[in-house]
Amino acid sequence: MKKLYGTGVALVTPFKKDGKIDFNGLEKLVKYVVNNNVDYLVALGTTAETATLKKEEKWDVVKCIQRVNYKKLPLILGLGGNNTENVIKEINSIKNLSDFYAILSVSPYYNNPSQEGIYQHFKSIVDQTGSDIILYNVPKRTGSNIMPDTVLRLAYNFKNIIGVKEASGDVLQSYKILENKPQDFSVISGDDFITLPVVLGGGEGVISVIAQGFPDQISNMVSLARDNNIKKAFSIFYNILDIIDLIYEEGNPTGIKTLLDIIGICNSYVRLPLLMGTPYLRKKMLLLLKKIKSI
Repeated sequence: MKKLYGTGVALVTPFKKDGKIDFNGLEKLVKYVVNNNVDYLVALGTTAETATLKKEEKWDVVKCIQRVNYKKLPLILGLGGNNTENVIKEINSIKNLSDFYAILSVSPYYNNPSQEGIYQHFKSIVDQTGSDIILYNVPKRTGSNIMPDTVLRLAYNFKNIIGVKEASGDVLQSYKILENKPQDFSVISGDDFITLPVVLGGGEGVISVIAQGFPDQISNMVSLARDNNIKKAFSIFYNILDIIDLIYEEGNPTGIKTLLDIIGICNSYVRLPLLMGTPYLRKKMLLLLKKIKSI
């Protein structure tokens, strides 16, 4: 399987004021990122508020993304959980698995499994589905960290485990994987703040939240880093660093949805237990956007 390089976008799920999915907003968002040089799309990740979507809603979201994308860019499907048997059933229920480049599967949350438990979880998924899996490590949400040794063990033992979205926020952890991984295993930054160190250390790119607000800039930044044009890559990063910081100030996707509302892509509505961005956040964002230089 060919590797995914560059910038992937962790798409939000736009909502209307009444809480229903805003498919017009989703269509506008997909067109915006596809037409502004991103490399692939990620549906139903954490940023999509997947935890609050009903089963039918999830597939309506995926179908909408597929229709608008029309096979222009590879599509990764977020599908994971803390019940191994259910994850396997869900993957096996997908009729057209070939429509997706890979499944992005989060480490089991809340159960707080041991490293061996995490290993056995992903082993069972691969053994019983045959899907290509990208591990998703996001300890601040799951409560447990997939340690580099566990990632490497999975990478070497299963050819269908093709990469890791590393969102621990610890660049050293990414480097330990990069130093020792199989050649065809992808290390993808799952954290906008450490995209450049991960790419410069040998990573393939990023699955980004901010890229749906600045698709062209983030794609350009990652391409420059991969071409070793470090100074120019960092000039883009520093130009939007404060806004990256701001989109996480009131949580994700509250911040990015506030930004997308400001730039006219979709509304900023979220579902409980999340709350919409405060007027204070919006005001700070508007001030920062005025300061950002055109790149």
